[in-house]
Amino acid sequence: MSTAYERFTAHIAELSDILNSISILKWDARTMMPPGGAVTRGAQLATLSRLAQEHFISSTTARLLDEAEREIAGEADDSYHRRAVEQTRLYHDIIRRIPLDLVSEKAALEPVSEGVWAEAKKNNDFAAFAPYLEKQVALAKRQAEAVGYSEHPFDALVFEYEPSMTAAKLAALFADLKTGLLPLLSAIVANDQPLERDLWAADFPIDQQKAFALEIARQYGYDLSRGRLDIAPHPFEISFTRQDVRITTRYHANYLPMALYGTLHETGHALYEQGVDPALTRTALTLDFLGKYPVGGTSYGVHESQSRLWENQIGRSREFWEVHFGRLRHTFPEQTEGVTPGLLYRATNRVRPSLIRVEADEVTYNLHIMLRVEIEMGLLDGRLRVADLPEVWNAKMQEYLGVTPPDDARGVLQDIHWSGGGFGSFPGYTVGNVMSAQFLEAAHQQVDGLADSLTGGDYAPLRGWLTDNIYRHGRAFSGEELLVRSTGRPLETDPYLRYLESKFTGLYNLPG
Repeated sequence: MSTAYERFTAHIAELSDILNSISILKWDARTMMPPGGAVTRGAQLATLSRLAQEHFISSTTARLLDEAEREIAGEADDSYHRRAVEQTRLYHDIIRRIPLDLVSEKAALEPVSEGVWAEAKKNNDFAAFAPYLEKQVALAKRQAEAVGYSEHPFDALVFEYEPSMTAAKLAALFADLKTGLLPLLSAIVANDQPLERDLWAADFPIDQQKAFALEIARQYGYDLSRGRLDIAPHPFEISFTRQDVRITTRYHANYLPMALYGTLHETGHALYEQGVDPALTRTALTLDFLGKYPVGGTSYGVHESQSRLWENQIGRSREFWEVHFGRLRHTFPEQTEGVTPGLLYRATNRVRPSLIRVEADEVTYNLHIMLRVEIEMGLLDGRLRVADLPEVWNAKMQEYLGVTPPDDARGVLQDIHWSGGGFGSFPGYTVGNVMSAQFLEAAHQQVDGLADSLTGGDYAPLRGWLTDNIYRHGRAFSGEELLVRSTGRPLETDPYLRYLESKFTGLYNLPG
């Protein structure tokens, strides 16, 4: 006879299957689906989203939760069984507040809105996208009111992505970062010197770019028997359990870093998903109950810490280019004639205030995030109107980065997030940046010879430490708990600022 916990787990596994089906349809919509399929795809997503919510808020879920809670009451606070039941109870209470018609409407709008956004970006036509963005903002406000909040509607939405954060906490985090970043940026700009040559003026065939990036992803540890790489207008990773973890990137024939670092970024996400304990598959500890994606990661911030760690702290390091320079020369012999590892290191880390977030350097990247978060808060509390966004966006770009977008395609239209209703998701990028340095600093302290391993291109020791301390646990522990368990401290900006100051002081020969 099955136990109460086993019956509860079987019920949640069915929810996982529905949400994974939704994710497969979303992956297809962003990679393979013809444009004409958007409206009917929206209807399909609306149906499945409604079914998922009905399944989760049903009296059956409530009964199984009650029975499981009584059965596991004596287990340790950090047991996987207890954490799975607690996570389910938390989100069961939240999701019951969200009306079914709101869930269906959001799901139906997403693929249509994303399709309109893609065309609007291509045609530099914000006016065409604005009505859809108005709808997304209205739905986000309705969801915030349904979920509830005490201080700012943003708090109800950011919880979906980074539960530990609120508008007030983010304001403090951003202020702390600005204190360290702005003086560093000013010193770098004052000491900037042009590179001796333009590395990306040549033609880099797309198939060779893909092969080069995938080879490094495999060396990082990405298992292609459980994954694949495709093309998307905006790179993303998505998993349908740890056995099927897919990544995407985009290509530019005359700019190799776009595809390379897009691939390495998404590989970091994929390593997290593929590293989840197999026993957690189709359980509450690999499930995003709020339905964005059924992911194993505990929050967007923790997930982003891994993509930023593998993309930047590993992939943009001097050691990385010394290890992989030979492979680059072999793949692109004519294009890299006369290039050195040192030049590649400087070129892929050059700090230049720029227009595009996903191509921003490490020093300016978080300023792009602050800008977006401030705009989202203004949209949600009514201080900003959608019609004002191009002007507001350009003004904030000039204020924070000293650049003004020449068009909306490279300005307010550059990110896919708002078209899919992803309000509250952007803080995860900055939280992830800060976490990444704290995790890597701890790994260096705890893994003997880690620096030598990375210098030699052996990524297994680092991946092993990350798997043991982060990946395998799925959603069992919060980001704060993972930090304390692995580093001994809650989130702090000092390791991240130390990393940036050390790296760029050396790169730019700055005083001190």
